[in-house]
Amino acid sequence: MNFPLPSLRKRRKEARPAELLAAALDLFVARGFAATRLEDVAAQAGVSKGTLYLYFENKEALFKAVIREGIVPVLVENEEIAARHQGSAFDLLKKLLDNWWTKIGQTAYAGIPKLMVAEATNFPEVAQFYFEQVISRGRALLGAALRRGMASGEFREMDVEIAIDVIIAPVLMLLIWQHSFGCCAGCQHDPQQYLQLHMDLLQQGLLRSQV
Repeated sequence: MNFPLPSLRKRRKEARPAELLAAALDLFVARGFAATRLEDVAAQAGVSKGTLYLYFENKEALFKAVIREGIVPVLVENEEIAARHQGSAFDLLKKLLDNWWTKIGQTAYAGIPKLMVAEATNFPEVAQFYFEQVISRGRALLGAALRRGMASGEFREMDVEIAIDVIIAPVLMLLIWQHSFGCCAGCQHDPQQYLQLHMDLLQQGLLRSQV
């Protein structure tokens, strides 16, 4: 039996939110939050500004939707990875960081952390949203993995909150560098080599001494 295909108009309407979010992500990363205008997002998505307002009431709502649709699902995936994991705590940390890098670090979303660092103080409501939806959940995942390793005797005892910062800082720096001085000759890092060295140093620092 042949079923009628949805009309072009219907397919276009259903595609609009995704197109708007993709356009918004590109402009937020390229221009920052303050300099991104809704009319430019609409134009890049190929719709009118009025159409954009049918889906998002303002720029803050649009930015929050970009985070909810693009970054939060990766955190959900990592929470599921952690819930299923049966191996060592270090292997879990590696899985979490690898998945984050694959789904965020190698995509357009990699520019969001630089945007947040640069503009958080000017847009505290947006910063608070990002902190609650992304940073807090990411820190909770890493903290749980560290406590798991300490409880099993795999990791040495440490201040978990400080250790989380030490784990995140190099990855955050890599993202920021790629979207700033990475454009300069001699300033590029190979991400895979960088991350492999980071994991090697982490492993040596986290594991309990066998001596």
